[in-house]
Amino acid sequence: MPAMVRIHIVAAIAIGALSSAAATDTPRIEWQAQQSGVTVRLRGVSAVSARVAWASGASGTVLRTLDGGLTWQPRPVPGAETLDFRDVDAIDEHVAYALSIGPGEASRIYKTTDGGARWELQFANTDPKVFLDAMAFRDASRGVAFSDSVDGRFVILTTANGGRAWNRVPADRLPAALPGEGAFAASGTNVALHGRASIWIGTTAGRVLRSSDDGGSWAISTTPIRTDGSAGIFSIAFRDARHGVVVGGDYNKENDAGDNAAYTNDGGVTWTLAQERGLSGFRSVVAWVPGTARALVAIGPSGADWSADEGRSWTPLPGDGFDTLSFAGSTRTGWASGSRGRIARLRAR
Repeated sequence: MPAMVRIHIVAAIAIGALSSAAATDTPRIEWQAQQSGVTVRLRGVSAVSARVAWASGASGTVLRTLDGGLTWQPRPVPGAETLDFRDVDAIDEHVAYALSIGPGEASRIYKTTDGGARWELQFANTDPKVFLDAMAFRDASRGVAFSDSVDGRFVILTTANGGRAWNRVPADRLPAALPGEGAFAASGTNVALHGRASIWIGTTAGRVLRSSDDGGSWAISTTPIRTDGSAGIFSIAFRDARHGVVVGGDYNKENDAGDNAAYTNDGGVTWTLAQERGLSGFRSVVAWVPGTARALVAIGPSGADWSADEGRSWTPLPGDGFDTLSFAGSTRTGWASGSRGRIARLRAR
């Protein structure tokens, strides 16, 4: 059994939990470093339960744990050894989707239904201008994938049959893209879904695409997130149909802390910069803490922050940084992954 290192972080997060008594608790954030068995950068992670999670990354890497991270097993995708799987979305211990990034044929979507023993290539891109960035799934059947724009048009793919067919949203249903507008393929979390029909996508231009009818029609909003060639929105998360958060910054200036987090209370129509205390640096992923009404965790390669007030203000968390984070359903257990094959289990107590 691999050795594990535990780091206990006591954070004063007034997280407004399921009862008024719990709302005044000060939970403990616990990081538990785990041995992935690989050394590549892992920018994709998907937590299914307190025991089951998947991770993905460079050199065609896909991993799975069935024992809470005590062991991670490679689930290799045949013929994909040179691909960079920046996103993995798992439905359960058997069913998972893996998305690779890159121009043209490097952008692909695979699916397994037997725990990674076999993989099916579901989307094989042939357009040299398409560059997939991320995807998200509501359930085993319905999902959304996003690419950098092509010739001034956004590229959004949807499936309603478990990936057997991926259909591009017609251009006349989408607003025009700005020159070079796309998404940062840094954590697999710039697509967010909620309920049966809501979709949000954060872009490199600091804008948010949104649909309330499962992709039938789209609108777009501007956020106050700072943008330039290496700065913009890197991650988006919604707690419900109205409350959402975007985070980002400049990945070339990881310690810069200006204008890198914003929140919405109206479903993404308008966005407001974090007040008082923003994120303490570039952050590539943000996630709501399950079982709470207001708490969030944001992580980047240089560190992490938490918010107790729906993203209005942030406080640094001590410890190492990671690229991505996923909580498991309604539990307060999740996993973060990053450079050099690092994986850590997170528990909010």
